[in-house]
Amino acid sequence: MPWPWSSPSSPIILHGPTVQLRLPQLSDYEQWYALRRSSSDFLRPFEPRWTEADLARRVFVSRVKRAREEAEEGTDYSLFIFLSDARQQTLVGGVTLSNIRRRAAQFVNLGYWMGQPFAGRGIMTEAVGACLPFVFDTLDLHRIHAAFLPGNMPSRRVLEKNGFAEEGFAEKYLQINGRWEDHVLFGLTKERYEMARFVGRIA
Repeated sequence: MPWPWSSPSSPIILHGPTVQLRLPQLSDYEQWYALRRSSSDFLRPFEPRWTEADLARRVFVSRVKRAREEAEEGTDYSLFIFLSDARQQTLVGGVTLSNIRRRAAQFVNLGYWMGQPFAGRGIMTEAVGACLPFVFDTLDLHRIHAAFLPGNMPSRRVLEKNGFAEEGFAEKYLQINGRWEDHVLFGLTKERYEMARFVGRIA
């Protein structure tokens, strides 16, 4: 009997005009491996250090299992981004909603990655936008935090187009490619999100 986390159905599916976001499935392995491997040089300057061993099927199986468990617990949501048409779904990247805090905090951290062939096409802007109703309406959180390397202008544009505002600067904030790197801090509150949606800036 298969484990519940190995089910091909996803309990969470988010939609944008051209994208669909859902939890990873075991059947996604070949697309995920090919995209991550071919984009390794492109992604390396923006991510924690990883090697070819991290692309092994057994590592991916653990990733799928953990993503399902965390989603069921309501602590983290690791979603794959697909371009959808009538013929197939093409994996292009991922969005992570992590470290959800409740009680007085009510916030989540946002992270994302995009495969090199699909970068610069506005796909991530759409994918992040598709996550906002899930965060603020479904999960009923109050803030989204995001951070990026100071020179990463595409990431800045993704956040600004979705209503995020710059809130600060964190020295040696995250370990990226083996080094502690400074990050620019952005945030989006529920109030700012609802106002932007009211005036039509966010769908």
